[in-house]
Amino acid sequence: MLANRELDGDGHAARLRAEAIEAAARYCAEAHRPRPFVPGKTVVPVSGKVFDRVDMEHLVSASLDFWLTAGRFDSAFCRALQEYLPAKFALTTNSGSSANLLAVSALRSEHLGERALRDGDEVITAAAGFPTTVNPILQNNLVPVFVDVKVGTYAPDMGQLRAAVSEKTKAVIFAHTLGNPFEAAEVRKVCDEAGMYMIEDCCDALGSEHASRRAGCFGDMATFSFYPAHQITTGEGGAVATSDPALKRAVESLRDWGRDCFCAPGVNDTCGKRFGWQLGDLPRGYDHKYTYSSLGYNLKMTDMQAAVGLAQMSKLSGFVEARRRNFEFLRSRLDRLGDKMVLPSATPGSDPAWFGFPVTTDRRDELAAFLGSRLIDTRPVFAGNITRQPYFAGRRYRTAGPLDGTDRIMRGSLWVGVFPGLDERMLEYVATAFEDFIGGGPDPGSPRPARTKP
Repeated sequence: MLANRELDGDGHAARLRAEAIEAAARYCAEAHRPRPFVPGKTVVPVSGKVFDRVDMEHLVSASLDFWLTAGRFDSAFCRALQEYLPAKFALTTNSGSSANLLAVSALRSEHLGERALRDGDEVITAAAGFPTTVNPILQNNLVPVFVDVKVGTYAPDMGQLRAAVSEKTKAVIFAHTLGNPFEAAEVRKVCDEAGMYMIEDCCDALGSEHASRRAGCFGDMATFSFYPAHQITTGEGGAVATSDPALKRAVESLRDWGRDCFCAPGVNDTCGKRFGWQLGDLPRGYDHKYTYSSLGYNLKMTDMQAAVGLAQMSKLSGFVEARRRNFEFLRSRLDRLGDKMVLPSATPGSDPAWFGFPVTTDRRDELAAFLGSRLIDTRPVFAGNITRQPYFAGRRYRTAGPLDGTDRIMRGSLWVGVFPGLDERMLEYVATAFEDFIGGGPDPGSPRPARTKP
């Protein structure tokens, strides 16, 4: 396997390498073995990394390479992502937030020529979501245009999307919130009609499907996060996927210091004329590896992170099925409470790889406190109405209409976990806690024992 590849001809070194990897795998099996769930004493988290000895083997193998920056594991991880989505290009980065920054910034790149966005151009986005979906719009001197979000699906209002488009509107970036795809085929149609770019924020949604296609296949670009909460993890990490060569070039340049050169780390003269370019006011022949055509960053992923991501990709299908199974368990168990709270539903034509199980109720704060007393962790739907966040005071933006759904989500929504680290006994405990809250069950300090699935 890739983790155990011999990197040199020294047989003794190869044996030591294999022994080190095997020792780390044994350590993983012992030190990170699952702990028993004790109702009322063990926290039920909303998310968490799920890994095994294979992930540890890959991580240690990359560490023994001591290449440190992006290398062979990164190349293999990118190929695996490209094949899975599918997309022609996948570029890793150091976080999902950086992926969003790169994707939006790429729309301003000189690599796009006349297609590039300019100061003051508008970008449509959702008012309820995570800040780093919205922040790159502001960071690029563009104007966010907010549309409302529907309670229950937590997806953007398509009616407001069409109403939001003006002559200055050049792009749309929406997130598949909590793994539930927005109506991506319809958004693609609106973007095509108006000549706008479309970015899919898939940070919550790797493996989700809409209209029989995987999330990330509808937009000009798609972004992903591999933070431990998400469908797979590299610790910190993210990626931008695209099938547009110009966008790929723009993202790569911005990620890699802004350089014009597109050689991989440690590689020289991919273009065949490293000392044959004449760009800007530089003298002809100036080293292309040190020629900069973008106002860039350094947002690359390390090979150790990519090694874990590559191992996680082999588990992705199982992780996605576990999320769907856990979601359906809670949805079925809580169905009779649907007249007391808004239960989640998939958008039409979608099969989500659910990131969480959201509910909306007028008693959100009470419910959060009650679940917390049972050691069941909860989260709000990220920033709620982002225009009401402290940092948004004085920012330039407009709205496409009333944000009533967004405000209701801000005041009344929370979500609990469905990640693969939760087993049926834990989910039963969560469902029972919801029932006890609605029905005024026993004292929070004396939780009912878990039940088996009916």
